[in-house]
Amino acid sequence: MSLYELFSERTRANKPVALATVIDGPNIGAMLLVTPNDAAQGTLGNAELDRVVARDTQGELEAGRTSVRHYGPEGQTTPEDLVNTPTVRVFIDAFSPPPTMVIFGAVDFTSALARVAKVLGYHVLVCDAREVFATKRRFPMADEVLVTWPAPLFAERGAQLTQRDAVCILTHDPKFDVPAVVGALATNVGYIGVMGSRKTHAKRVERLVEAGVTDEQLLRLMSPIGLDIGARTPEETAISICGEIIARRTGRGAPSLRDGDGPIHK
Repeated sequence: MSLYELFSERTRANKPVALATVIDGPNIGAMLLVTPNDAAQGTLGNAELDRVVARDTQGELEAGRTSVRHYGPEGQTTPEDLVNTPTVRVFIDAFSPPPTMVIFGAVDFTSALARVAKVLGYHVLVCDAREVFATKRRFPMADEVLVTWPAPLFAERGAQLTQRDAVCILTHDPKFDVPAVVGALATNVGYIGVMGSRKTHAKRVERLVEAGVTDEQLLRLMSPIGLDIGARTPEETAISICGEIIARRTGRGAPSLRDGDGPIHK
């Protein structure tokens, strides 16, 4: 099977994959196929060029971004190395499935958050251990509604979560939210938000420390969840959560509730 056929097969299966193709310079048409967890397949004509392009393609794949990059014939990337050097132009065609948002807790805020997340292009998964609440009828906008505890979910899908994905924990039940936080911290997910007042979070931190969570890991938690925009309704809270996710991803210094003090609602 050719590299292009492998690329097409993975995209049809909704699996992340990128194809780097030389479009100008030596070896026009040469291809390198890159997937998240496997060695690159193919060659662009030079081992060092393959190594550098595979590295850059992994970055583009994680970002879900297609681009054209310029190199020297032996993988040179800095301007001084490219002076008087033939340029190799490489088209990186990256396919990444939609980012995933896992929402723990089949509560009123979940519906609003799922709706806003879908507008932003997320694959939304709602999870709750209570069968009577976790139903597709209550959350028709979600792509998946699972009746399960956090541990089995993370065991099955935790390794698939990346920096593009988000975990939002909206429950206040220690039996559920502590395992959800512990499970999320064991992944590479880019955002972990936990709902609750500052008092609630302080008590949760005590339970997390007892469960073996370190101070460094606690820094990954955004709790109270969301931006400090005075949100009160489920819809406003959903916007504040998604706004915080965007701000964290882009590195903007938007005011998060986690970084403030005093009551959340004034």
